[in-house]
Amino acid sequence: MSVKKQYLKTKPVCKVTFRLKKDEAGQARQVRLLGDFNQWDYQSSPMKRLKSGDFTTTLELPKDKEYQFRYLLDDSQWENDWHADAYRPSPVSYDDNSVIRV
Repeated sequence: MSVKKQYLKTKPVCKVTFRLKKDEAGQARQVRLLGDFNQWDYQSSPMKRLKSGDFTTTLELPKDKEYQFRYLLDDSQWENDWHADAYRPSPVSYDDNSVIRV
């Protein structure tokens, strides 16, 4: 898993590319990125599956904030990004959420 940040000079946003590697996604056929930036919406669009088997999506997030997020595999299994900037206890489970600071 990895997160790539690209700060834009023309707008107060950061283009963030989230990537879940094939070996981390396992046999998942679909992966969704849920977090503070989309109100943890289970109906959010699935990430794009690449030919390599990795899953990716890019979001423009307002700068100078932090966002909690997790990956949802096949609408049933949660996965963290182990390269996140930090982790916070989830308010709805015993697991931690990944955190990205932009």
